[in-house]
Amino acid sequence: MECASSSFSSSILNPQGSSPLTCRKFSPKSLNPWFLSPALPKPFLQLDNRPESFLCHSIQVSSSSRLNKGVISAQVKNQSWDLGRFLQTLYFFNGPPSPLKFFESLIGTLTGPSPSKPAKMETSGIVLVAGATGGVGRRVVDILRSKGVPVRALVRNEEKARKLLGPDIDLVVADITRESTLVPESFKGVRNIINAVSVIVGPKEGDTPDRAKYSQGIKFFEPEIKGDSPEKVEYIGMKNLINAVKGSVGLRNGKLLFGFEDNKYLELPWGALDDIVMGGVSESIFQIDRTGGENGQPTGIFKGVVSTANNGGFASIRTKNFSAPEDLSAYDGLELRLKGDGRRYKLVVRTSSEWDALGYTTGFDTVSGQWQSVRLPFSSLKPIFRARSVSDAPPFDPTNVVSLQLMFSKFEYDGKLNPTFVEGPFQLPVSSIRAYLKDPITPRFVHVGSAGVTRPDRPGLDLSKQPPAVRLNKELGSILTFKLKGEDLIRESGIPYAIVRPCALTEEPAGADLIFDQGDNITGKISREEVARICIAALESPYALDKTFEVKSVIPFSEPFTVDPENPPPEKDYNIYFKNLKDGITGKELLEKSPVPV
Repeated sequence: MECASSSFSSSILNPQGSSPLTCRKFSPKSLNPWFLSPALPKPFLQLDNRPESFLCHSIQVSSSSRLNKGVISAQVKNQSWDLGRFLQTLYFFNGPPSPLKFFESLIGTLTGPSPSKPAKMETSGIVLVAGATGGVGRRVVDILRSKGVPVRALVRNEEKARKLLGPDIDLVVADITRESTLVPESFKGVRNIINAVSVIVGPKEGDTPDRAKYSQGIKFFEPEIKGDSPEKVEYIGMKNLINAVKGSVGLRNGKLLFGFEDNKYLELPWGALDDIVMGGVSESIFQIDRTGGENGQPTGIFKGVVSTANNGGFASIRTKNFSAPEDLSAYDGLELRLKGDGRRYKLVVRTSSEWDALGYTTGFDTVSGQWQSVRLPFSSLKPIFRARSVSDAPPFDPTNVVSLQLMFSKFEYDGKLNPTFVEGPFQLPVSSIRAYLKDPITPRFVHVGSAGVTRPDRPGLDLSKQPPAVRLNKELGSILTFKLKGEDLIRESGIPYAIVRPCALTEEPAGADLIFDQGDNITGKISREEVARICIAALESPYALDKTFEVKSVIPFSEPFTVDPENPPPEKDYNIYFKNLKDGITGKELLEKSPVPV
């Protein structure tokens, strides 16, 4: 609520629980007779002036409402308070009320403490490293930890992981090929992922416990698949991993909370919450206009008439508490697509399911007559309770968003007034509300793939001149084919990504000069240590966003690469390489000209 000139009124609206996002019709007979009033207005949530069951609990009682007439007007003089509309507001947000709840709420307000505050939840940008015990993965973990970055390792073998990575490593013991092991709690707080999981390839004749033969490279032994198949690891496992982390790392285009997108409508249960709760007479509704949006598309409309009569001065719409809190911690704020009217409005985000709790609030200005996108960073939200700042409130917790509220008010907060406030009718079309990633967006999912993934089926390619994995693709369970299919899942996921395709991996140190390329044409070798550094650098580079590229060192296979420990090479600025990468180049372009079925 906007303010509390009447604690009696505010105490009545004390919800007893949350409601799902879909609504149900009901009969007036279901109301407690003690609350029935012959003066209830028409439903305050309507679609084209017709009650819609998917938008609200519609009370079918005949009455008049000035919002549903052709002319909207406001009177400044004192007006009689509408008990019926007050009870309708109460019913919408709280369900069927009872006299007992009324008196319990009243007593609680008179004797109880100030509103409870949500507990502070610590969140941090954890980097999840999948395949953390592999040659690249464990190096990624070591480098991140040396930089003080919070790391969580996804591994299958806990004993092996603690031996390689240390006893204090934050572990998720799971298998990406088994979806049931990827439980949501394991990914809380994860903001980025480096995926170094790969199907296991080893010598047919066996290997040493530390996989010394494998570390030399596939060029030096006759390979075979060990363990799960490429299809299960590279494709099915990738699908499972993406589904598990998508909610934590965020989507490039944001997360839609309300509105119309791609011919789909995501609804929220909006209800009017006006100064009626403190004795005022302002009134608002929320409607869906099927053709009132941009280019004739549908839009929601928050409209009404606001009056300062009876010491009022605000109108708002608020959602019921979501059936489950929204975790928006992967995002940086909320973006509203709306058509302005030149007025200043407020957005209130609540993280508590209690009715009369503080809300995290920010104001925003609109441009009259223009469709515009208004971005409201979470960092701009201020803890407000009854139009007063709460200095000792916990920080806004984006992991637990419970409800949203839009408001047009005479008041800002802490005694300040809205400079654009004018009594009378107002109208704000809102076509969508979504959580967004701030610019510049950087990769949230960095994947270690392999050079050569598009070559087995490439027309006119001389396979005899290609690396063993390309020549032996079918014998190795179509390993490169399924690696490519796994890459496609990443590109189609909506997650901001970078796909690193190293050439043959070696145990040599990092530091050699590098060649970055696109189109899947190069061959050569590169240090696992170097690949780990490239992956970590990609997480912070907007130039790497949505890029697929191959990488090798300039050192030929025939020459070993060493460094002088007393005079190591300087650390690279990988942005020099990332800046030259282009969008949309994967090497599939040649395949698409002459497709070969998998």
